Amino acid sequence: MYLSRVEIDLNNRQKIKELTHLGAYHNWVEQSFPDEIAEHTRLRHLWRIDRLAGKSYLLVLSQEAPDLELLGAYGVENTAMTKPYDPFLDRIKEGEIMQFRLTANPVRAISQPGRKQPRMVPHITVEQQRKWLTDRAEGLGFEIVKTVSGDSMDSEGTENFDIVSRDWPILRRGHRTLRLSRVTYEGLLRVNDLDQFKQTLMNGVGREKAFGMGLMTVIPRG
Repeated sequence: MYLSRVEIDLNNRQKIKELTHLGAYHNWVEQSFPDEIAEHTRLRHLWRIDRLAGKSYLLVLSQEAPDLELLGAYGVENTAMTKPYDPFLDRIKEGEIMQFRLTANPVRAISQPGRKQPRMVPHITVEQQRKWLTDRAEGLGFEIVKTVSGDSMDSEGTENFDIVSRDWPILRRGHRTLRLSRVTYEGLLRVNDLDQFKQTLMNGVGREKAFGMGLMTVIPRG
Protein backbone atom coordinates (compact mmCIF):
# COMPACT_ATOMS: atom_id res chain seq x y z
CA MET A 1 0.00 0.00 0.00
CA TYR A 2 0.99 3.65 -0.48
CA LEU A 3 0.38 6.83 1.49
CA SER A 4 0.43 9.98 -0.63
CA ARG A 5 0.02 13.68 0.04
CA VAL A 6 -0.25 16.94 -1.85
CA GLU A 7 -0.77 20.50 -0.65
CA ILE A 8 -3.97 21.92 -2.14
CA ASP A 9 -3.29 25.18 -3.98
CA LEU A 10 -5.93 27.28 -2.23
CA ASN A 11 -4.33 30.52 -3.43
CA ASN A 12 -4.90 29.62 -7.09
CA ARG A 13 -8.62 30.17 -7.62
CA GLN A 14 -8.42 29.30 -11.30
CA LYS A 15 -6.84 25.94 -10.50
CA ILE A 16 -9.27 24.89 -7.75
CA LYS A 17 -12.49 26.42 -9.07
CA GLU A 18 -13.94 22.92 -9.62
CA LEU A 19 -13.30 21.79 -6.04
CA THR A 20 -16.66 22.96 -4.72
CA HIS A 21 -17.94 19.68 -3.26
CA LEU A 22 -16.81 16.25 -2.07
CA GLY A 23 -17.61 14.60 -5.39
CA ALA A 24 -15.04 16.82 -7.11
CA TYR A 25 -12.37 15.72 -4.65
CA HIS A 26 -13.43 12.10 -5.19
CA ASN A 27 -12.96 12.55 -8.94
CA TRP A 28 -9.53 14.12 -8.35
CA VAL A 29 -8.45 11.09 -6.37
CA GLU A 30 -9.85 8.60 -8.89
CA GLN A 31 -8.21 10.36 -11.85
CA SER A 32 -4.85 10.04 -10.11
CA PHE A 33 -4.89 6.29 -10.90
CA PRO A 34 -5.03 6.16 -14.73
CA ASP A 35 -3.95 2.52 -14.95
CA GLU A 36 -6.96 1.46 -12.90
CA ILE A 37 -9.24 3.51 -15.14
CA ALA A 38 -7.71 1.94 -18.27
CA GLU A 39 -8.11 -1.57 -16.83
CA HIS A 40 -11.67 -0.86 -15.57
CA THR A 41 -10.70 -1.77 -12.02
CA ARG A 42 -12.12 0.04 -8.99
CA LEU A 43 -9.75 -0.33 -6.07
CA ARG A 44 -10.56 1.46 -2.83
CA HIS A 45 -8.81 4.75 -2.24
CA LEU A 46 -9.16 6.22 1.22
CA TRP A 47 -8.60 9.95 1.42
CA ARG A 48 -9.19 12.98 3.58
CA ILE A 49 -8.46 16.68 3.70
CA ASP A 50 -6.11 17.79 6.47
CA ARG A 51 -5.75 21.40 7.56
CA LEU A 52 -2.43 22.01 9.28
CA ALA A 53 -0.65 25.28 10.09
CA GLY A 54 -2.83 27.30 7.75
CA LYS A 55 -2.41 24.92 4.80
CA SER A 56 -4.71 22.23 3.37
CA TYR A 57 -3.52 18.84 2.19
CA LEU A 58 -5.10 15.94 0.33
CA LEU A 59 -3.99 12.67 1.93
CA VAL A 60 -4.58 9.41 0.02
CA LEU A 61 -4.12 5.76 1.02
CA SER A 62 -4.13 3.32 -1.90
CA GLN A 63 -3.11 -0.17 -2.92
CA GLU A 64 -1.07 1.17 -5.85
CA ALA A 65 0.97 4.34 -6.12
CA PRO A 66 -0.84 7.26 -7.79
CA ASP A 67 0.42 9.21 -10.78
CA LEU A 68 2.09 12.13 -9.00
CA GLU A 69 1.54 14.52 -11.89
CA LEU A 70 -2.21 13.86 -11.78
CA LEU A 71 -2.27 13.91 -7.99
CA GLY A 72 -0.71 17.35 -8.21
CA ALA A 73 -3.36 18.65 -10.63
CA TYR A 74 -4.94 20.93 -8.01
CA GLY A 75 -1.92 21.12 -5.78
CA VAL A 76 0.95 23.45 -5.10
CA GLU A 77 3.71 22.69 -7.58
CA ASN A 78 6.16 19.96 -6.53
CA THR A 79 4.31 19.07 -3.31
CA ALA A 80 2.83 15.75 -4.47
CA MET A 81 4.66 12.83 -2.88
CA THR A 82 4.10 9.16 -2.09
CA LYS A 83 5.78 6.47 -0.02
CA PRO A 84 5.25 2.75 0.65
CA TYR A 85 2.96 2.18 3.64
CA ASP A 86 3.51 -1.54 4.25
CA PRO A 87 6.88 -1.10 6.03
CA PHE A 88 5.17 1.20 8.52
CA LEU A 89 2.33 -1.28 9.08
CA ASP A 90 4.87 -4.05 9.68
CA ARG A 91 6.50 -2.05 12.49
CA ILE A 92 3.33 -1.60 14.55
CA LYS A 93 3.28 -3.69 17.72
CA GLU A 94 0.44 -4.93 19.87
CA GLY A 95 0.19 -2.86 23.02
CA GLU A 96 1.85 0.13 21.36
CA ILE A 97 0.50 3.59 22.19
CA MET A 98 -0.01 5.78 19.15
CA GLN A 99 -1.27 9.24 18.37
CA PHE A 100 -4.15 9.06 15.90
CA ARG A 101 -6.09 11.28 13.55
CA LEU A 102 -9.39 10.16 12.01
CA THR A 103 -11.91 11.92 9.83
CA ALA A 104 -15.21 10.06 9.85
CA ASN A 105 -18.96 10.21 9.21
CA PRO A 106 -20.57 9.27 12.56
CA VAL A 107 -24.12 8.06 11.94
CA ARG A 108 -26.63 5.64 13.41
CA ALA A 109 -29.15 3.33 11.76
CA ILE A 110 -32.87 3.79 12.34
CA SER A 111 -35.24 1.02 11.22
CA GLN A 112 -37.98 1.95 8.78
CA PRO A 113 -41.33 0.10 8.98
CA GLY A 114 -41.95 -1.83 5.79
CA ARG A 115 -38.41 -1.40 4.51
CA LYS A 116 -35.41 -3.69 4.72
CA GLN A 117 -32.83 -0.94 4.66
CA PRO A 118 -32.53 1.31 7.73
CA ARG A 119 -32.28 5.07 7.45
CA MET A 120 -28.89 6.50 8.35
CA VAL A 121 -29.06 9.54 10.63
CA PRO A 122 -26.02 11.62 11.62
CA HIS A 123 -24.99 12.08 15.21
CA ILE A 124 -25.29 15.77 15.99
CA THR A 125 -23.87 16.52 19.43
CA VAL A 126 -20.23 16.29 20.47
CA GLU A 127 -21.20 13.74 23.13
CA GLN A 128 -22.90 11.52 20.53
CA GLN A 129 -19.98 11.83 18.15
CA ARG A 130 -17.46 10.95 20.86
CA LYS A 131 -19.51 7.93 21.91
CA TRP A 132 -19.73 6.78 18.29
CA LEU A 133 -15.95 6.34 18.25
CA THR A 134 -15.51 4.85 21.73
CA ASP A 135 -18.27 2.30 21.08
CA ARG A 136 -16.41 1.04 18.00
CA ALA A 137 -12.84 1.12 19.27
CA GLU A 138 -12.69 -2.48 20.53
CA GLY A 139 -14.03 -3.87 17.26
CA LEU A 140 -11.47 -1.82 15.38
CA GLY A 141 -8.58 -3.32 17.32
CA PHE A 142 -7.73 -0.55 19.77
CA GLU A 143 -8.75 1.27 22.92
CA ILE A 144 -8.64 4.97 23.66
CA VAL A 145 -5.93 5.76 26.21
CA LYS A 146 -7.37 7.19 29.43
CA THR A 147 -5.85 9.91 31.59
CA VAL A 148 -6.38 9.39 35.31
CA SER A 149 -6.47 12.42 37.58
CA GLY A 150 -3.67 12.37 40.14
CA ASP A 151 -5.97 13.31 43.01
CA SER A 152 -8.54 10.58 42.42
CA MET A 153 -7.42 6.97 42.77
CA ASP A 154 -10.98 5.74 42.19
CA SER A 155 -11.43 7.61 38.93
CA GLU A 156 -11.88 5.51 35.78
CA GLY A 157 -10.06 8.19 33.84
CA THR A 158 -10.89 10.47 30.95
CA GLU A 159 -10.58 9.20 27.39
CA ASN A 160 -7.65 10.96 25.81
CA PHE A 161 -9.02 12.29 22.53
CA ASP A 162 -10.68 15.40 21.13
CA ILE A 163 -12.94 16.39 18.30
CA VAL A 164 -10.88 19.02 16.50
CA SER A 165 -13.22 19.75 13.60
CA ARG A 166 -16.92 19.37 12.77
CA ASP A 167 -18.57 20.49 9.54
CA TRP A 168 -21.16 19.65 6.88
CA PRO A 169 -19.48 19.59 3.43
CA ILE A 170 -21.59 19.41 0.28
CA LEU A 171 -21.89 16.31 -1.90
CA ARG A 172 -23.67 16.59 -5.25
CA ARG A 173 -25.23 13.44 -6.70
CA GLY A 174 -26.92 14.20 -9.99
CA HIS A 175 -29.55 16.86 -9.28
CA ARG A 176 -29.40 16.21 -5.53
CA THR A 177 -27.31 18.23 -3.12
CA LEU A 178 -26.54 16.54 0.19
CA ARG A 179 -24.63 17.60 3.27
CA LEU A 180 -22.57 14.97 5.08
CA SER A 181 -21.53 15.12 8.70
CA ARG A 182 -17.72 15.21 8.83
CA VAL A 183 -15.91 14.93 12.16
CA THR A 184 -12.16 14.84 12.78
CA TYR A 185 -10.84 13.15 15.93
CA GLU A 186 -7.35 13.31 17.41
CA GLY A 187 -5.96 11.54 20.46
CA LEU A 188 -4.08 8.59 21.86
CA LEU A 189 -4.88 4.91 21.39
CA ARG A 190 -3.41 1.56 22.43
CA VAL A 191 -3.27 -1.27 19.91
CA ASN A 192 -5.11 -4.28 21.39
CA ASP A 193 -5.65 -6.55 18.38
CA LEU A 194 -2.81 -6.10 15.92
CA ASP A 195 -4.37 -7.86 12.93
CA GLN A 196 -7.69 -6.08 13.31
CA PHE A 197 -6.00 -2.73 13.84
CA LYS A 198 -4.04 -3.10 10.61
CA GLN A 199 -7.29 -3.89 8.80
CA THR A 200 -8.75 -0.70 10.28
CA LEU A 201 -5.86 1.37 8.96
CA MET A 202 -6.08 -0.21 5.51
CA ASN A 203 -9.86 -0.35 5.10
CA GLY A 204 -11.03 2.70 7.02
CA VAL A 205 -13.73 3.41 9.59
CA GLY A 206 -17.43 3.98 9.06
CA ARG A 207 -19.37 5.16 6.00
CA GLU A 208 -18.84 7.52 3.03
CA LYS A 209 -15.28 6.33 2.46
CA ALA A 210 -15.39 7.39 -1.18
CA PHE A 211 -16.03 10.95 -0.09
CA GLY A 212 -13.19 11.72 2.30
CA MET A 213 -14.29 9.82 5.41
CA GLY A 214 -12.81 6.87 7.28
CA LEU A 215 -9.06 7.32 6.90
CA MET A 216 -7.22 6.87 10.21
CA THR A 217 -3.51 7.62 10.44
CA VAL A 218 -1.27 7.01 13.43
CA ILE A 219 2.15 8.06 14.69
CA PRO A 220 4.04 6.04 17.33
CA ARG A 221 4.18 7.82 20.66
CA GLY A 222 7.80 8.02 21.64
